[in-house]
Order: sequence, then structure tokens, then C-alpha cells
Amino acid sequence: MSGSRLLRVRPGPHPKLWLPAGLAAAALLVTGCTSSGASSSSPGAATRSPRTAGVALAASNDLQNAYENAVRTVLPSVVQITTSQDLGSGVVYDTKGDIVTNAHVLGNAKSFDVQLATGGKPLAARLVSSFAASDLAVIRLTSPPSGLKPATFADSSTVAVGEIVLAMGNPLGLSGSVTQGIVSATGRTVSEAGSSGGTGATIPDMVQTSAAINPGNSGGALVNLDNQVIGIPTLAATDPQFGSGAAPGIGFALPSSTVKRIADQIIANGKVTNSGRAALGVTVRGVVSGTQPAGAAIVRVGQGGAAQKAGLRVGDVITKVDNTAITTVQTLTDTLAGLKPGQQVPVTYQRDGVSHTVQVTLGSL
Repeated sequence: MSGSRLLRVRPGPHPKLWLPAGLAAAALLVTGCTSSGASSSSPGAATRSPRTAGVALAASNDLQNAYENAVRTVLPSVVQITTSQDLGSGVVYDTKGDIVTNAHVLGNAKSFDVQLATGGKPLAARLVSSFAASDLAVIRLTSPPSGLKPATFADSSTVAVGEIVLAMGNPLGLSGSVTQGIVSATGRTVSEAGSSGGTGATIPDMVQTSAAINPGNSGGALVNLDNQVIGIPTLAATDPQFGSGAAPGIGFALPSSTVKRIADQIIANGKVTNSGRAALGVTVRGVVSGTQPAGAAIVRVGQGGAAQKAGLRVGDVITKVDNTAITTVQTLTDTLAGLKPGQQVPVTYQRDGVSHTVQVTLGSL
């Protein structure tokens, strides 16, 4: 299902979801009555002066107008991308015909049909490059039409929990659909579900949202009420109690600052030259002691990588990185996702049954 991937989320505190003040005002205006059927003239009944009601109505109208303006401004920049096997969304990045989307929307395809939100015949596009580690890709229209409307991408470091957002895309093939929610959390590290039940890419700094993310939304736009894209909807969470079913109201978007950094490199160089993601430069597999996971064994050391420079070898079992215990391949991936290239960290490993610790200067993914 390329339209919106499911992911595994490590257990942790549930984020608090706050009702925006404007929505609260609107709700008060609509209900406008007391419990137990009491009239406004009854003793103890809540009353509202005309001035208070007018303020609430104005706030409600302002919020309504902000929603409509965001949709009117940004939705023309959201496109539908169709491959031979699947369908997803994308966002117009510039007037040259570059479009950003999720790598998993494209799969292994190299050419695509793109339907603009403004209508007309589908347009041909080709792959510029894909960066699976952050699940981002850029495609380019073969013959970009005049009047393309690039979206404005925000500085995602300013995104606040509780901020109202709209998810725009093509869920289930319903083109130009919009759902509403808030930013539930920021800085989440999440892992995609890989093939055959395994684990795919681990992505740091994701924006969590309560806006509905459904198959086909992936690659679209998560938009604030300043008409800016704050993220690319990428993942929908799964509830482990119900198998692979999506957990309602828990979706994740690749932050816009990451999108801009990676897309700019792809457009300029045809590839990512500086991912901003830390790496050891090794291929590993999980090991167990008895029945318990016990570390990540190195099966390949990259030439000139961080691990080779630090003296790590094939057969070494990594058990700790930067004071975080490493018990599985996933814990190693998660730990590295929270670190930066060039950072020096202690790495503890087992070699021939003896524990060693070495300082490693991390490389780039």
C-alpha cells in the first residue's frame, strides 16, 4: 500500500490533544443552552450578552475564513501521482516542474502520470532521485505548463503543538481532499513497516498530527493556517491490539525543513550529498543470547566509513552507542537517528567475548 504507509510506534506517553480556542468558541455558540433543558431565564442558567455572542461569532467566522483561505491557496499546489501499480500525492516545489513526494509512493517506477489540481490532461513526469532513508523523492514534469503554483514551505522548527493543520491529498483516489486536525507532537522518531513484516526506514523529527492520513494522502501537504506546508504526510500508525489496522488520529509527516534540505540537494545534484543523518558505515544483523536479543553483529564494514576508521571489524557485536544499550538492529537504527554526522560518541562492542569501548566520529547516511 504505497498511498499511506503503516508504521510501528514504540510505546510511550500519549500526547495531549487540545481543542483550538476558535473551535471552542464556535462550539459554545452552537450549543448555547444549559443542561437539563433549562431556559436562559431559569435561575442559575448560563447567560450570554449580545456583545459576547458577537465576539464568539466573529471568532468562528475568522476561523472559517482561515480554513477556506488555506485550502484556496495551497490545494492548487497538490497533485495526484499515478504509477502503473499505485496512486499517491505530491506537492509542486518550483515553476520548473519539480514535485516532491514520498519515495514509497513511487516504488520502483521511473515514469509517472501527474494530474494537477487545476484540471486538464495528466502530465508525464520522470524520476529525478529518491532518498529512501527519509522516504522522500523528487519527480519532474517532462513539459511543465505555465502557471504552475509552487507551495510555500515553512520553517518546521517553529511548528507548535496544538497548531491547527489541514492534510491535503488524494486519499483513496478522491482527488483534492482535505482533512483537519492539530499538531499532536513534534520530534517523533518512527519506523516504517517493511516488506514481509520487517522494519523499513527509521525517520527522525517527524510531526505527529491528528488530521486523518489515509492511503493516497502520502506525499501530499500538511498545511498550517498561514498557508504554508509544514510537512509531507507519510505514515499512519497501527494499533498493535488490532493487527495491521490503522490507529485513528495518529499520523506522521516528514517536516518541511527536512523536505527542503533534501529536495534542494536532489534538484541541484541529482542525489543527496548531505543527509544530515548519522551513520556508522556498517551492515548488521541481530544476535541473541539464549532467547534474549543481545546486540547488533557487524556483517559488513564500509570502506572508509566511521566504523572502519575506529577499528571495528566484521564479527564485532555492538552493545552500546552513546550510553544507549543496543539489543537489536532497530535499537541501533533508532539511536543513530537521534545523532548527527561528525558527532563523537562512545561505541561499546564485544569481540571474542571481551568488551571494548571506542570513540567513533559518526559519518553521514
